[in-house]
Amino acid sequence: MRATAAMAVSLLKLRIGVAIAASALAGIAVASGPGLAWWQVVGLSIAILGAAGAAGAFNHYYDRDLDRLMARTRNRPFASGAFGESAWWPVAFVGLLAVSLGLAWMTVGHLAAAYVFLGAFTYGIVYTVWLKRRSTWNIVVGGLAGSFAVLAGAAAVDSSPQVVPTVLAVVLFLWTPPHFWSLAAAKGQDYARAGIPMLPVVAPARAWTMAILAHSVALALIALVPLWFGQGLCYGIGAAVGGGYFVWTSIKLYRDPSKANAMTNFFASLLQLALLVAGALLSSAVGHWS
Repeated sequence: MRATAAMAVSLLKLRIGVAIAASALAGIAVASGPGLAWWQVVGLSIAILGAAGAAGAFNHYYDRDLDRLMARTRNRPFASGAFGESAWWPVAFVGLLAVSLGLAWMTVGHLAAAYVFLGAFTYGIVYTVWLKRRSTWNIVVGGLAGSFAVLAGAAAVDSSPQVVPTVLAVVLFLWTPPHFWSLAAAKGQDYARAGIPMLPVVAPARAWTMAILAHSVALALIALVPLWFGQGLCYGIGAAVGGGYFVWTSIKLYRDPSKANAMTNFFASLLQLALLVAGALLSSAVGHWS
């Protein structure tokens, strides 16, 4: 049972899916408009988990040849041979995506469902198929996948464009590249062996560490912008602490581009995202209580 659950978590990339769903909840929290019913929040969350899972599973299937070359990924279901190759797998993934989009449409409307689709399409096709093997821009453009989740959450509340959710979407876009570049720097031999042109694999250390530092500074500053549009103290603390720590670890990485510092920076980026989402949710909750 435990092995089956672990296989499902791996196949559907549920850890990433949970982070994307949490980003959508942050979009709901910071959007202005009538509150959603609990079943709408649950419906959107499940839809995003399903859509992200479909895209993640397709990524496993499509990249099974690369995954076999990397120590970090060689035990994934398709790479390890636990799941055999079959043309029916992509059909199943498309089916899961279709069901997820239908759920989003029925619970929170067509615009939110469109954003859910764009997130899955960006990760599954734009990143995995078009860019990952070909361009150092792979994860830069791929970062839009998380941004669409924030916009889906906001659109579920109000279909009109809003400043704060848009700012958070930009933050997610800026967050993704340094997050994955840090991992690629720590696992550089894996990516080099697989021929994946992640920036830390193909660029000098001074260049990729500066790119990470520039992104971390930009997103830390932009993450504070919602304070000028009514976001509360909880959000401000989360944005300041998370952003400040990520900038500090990025400076350390710039000064010493070691694998240990790269891995520290990777975890610092996760902490920043967690604090941003928690801050947005707590600020919304405090606003409802007051």
